[in-house]
Amino acid sequence: MEKLRETIHNAKLTKTQQTIADFVLDHSADACFMTSTEIADRLEVSESSVIRFARSLGYTGFMDFQKNLRKEYQDQVHHISSAITVPSQRMAAITRIGISGDYLKQHFQNIISNIEEMFSNNSLHTFEDAADIIVNSRQKYVTATRGDTALADYASLYLTHMVPNVINTSSACMTPVDQLISIGEEDCLLIFGFPRYSSLDHTTVRMAKDAGAQIIVVTDKPSSLLAQYASVLITVPVDSNNFNNSLVAAQFTTECLLEAVSHRVQGIEKRLKKIDEYLDELGTY
Repeated sequence: MEKLRETIHNAKLTKTQQTIADFVLDHSADACFMTSTEIADRLEVSESSVIRFARSLGYTGFMDFQKNLRKEYQDQVHHISSAITVPSQRMAAITRIGISGDYLKQHFQNIISNIEEMFSNNSLHTFEDAADIIVNSRQKYVTATRGDTALADYASLYLTHMVPNVINTSSACMTPVDQLISIGEEDCLLIFGFPRYSSLDHTTVRMAKDAGAQIIVVTDKPSSLLAQYASVLITVPVDSNNFNNSLVAAQFTTECLLEAVSHRVQGIEKRLKKIDEYLDELGTY
């Protein structure tokens, strides 16, 4: 949907038209087969608003817009959107599409598409702003749940190598709510949250917001459950051609954030040498 996304980005849309645009981009698999009336009913807007939206993008009308939308959808037909959140439903979609034997190449193409979209959606300043928050905060809390904890663990490990007071809230004996009981205005929360969005993530980010902490949200789209709480929002798609989310682009995004932090911190070499001294005693390497 990159061509359509760019067209929408460059168009001057009203608030209602932007709502329609967000729906089309987030639910393209459904929208390309819905009538203008069905979209209007779904969004509780007028049908004429849907038609005007199509014309504002340069199309003669809704049918012309839908024709092009379907073509873009067919061009990425092997791409299962993370908007389908339930694994069993994603497997059903895969069965319906009929993934070909060259599934590894398709997986690679999906990863490249996710990374390219991440670069399109986020500027360098976004990463720099997030890095500034991390470096300047007193306590840096990092959180995620279920499959997303791999990202939080990775970020926590390498942030600890660069800055003090990094707290990974992923613990078997405590919830993030227990860990964030002392979070305050001088602190920050770095949270990773992708579909299916966790209710625990939602509670955690509200807790940080209520405490006045700055919040860096890494999620899949601006309309996600956590995005509304972000001081800095970093979006990265996790679409794949399997029942699970593809976190390769999200992992790369995490590395970009760590890279931005590394350019803002003094004394990393000293911290790394100290860590290596004790690792040598253990004979880890």
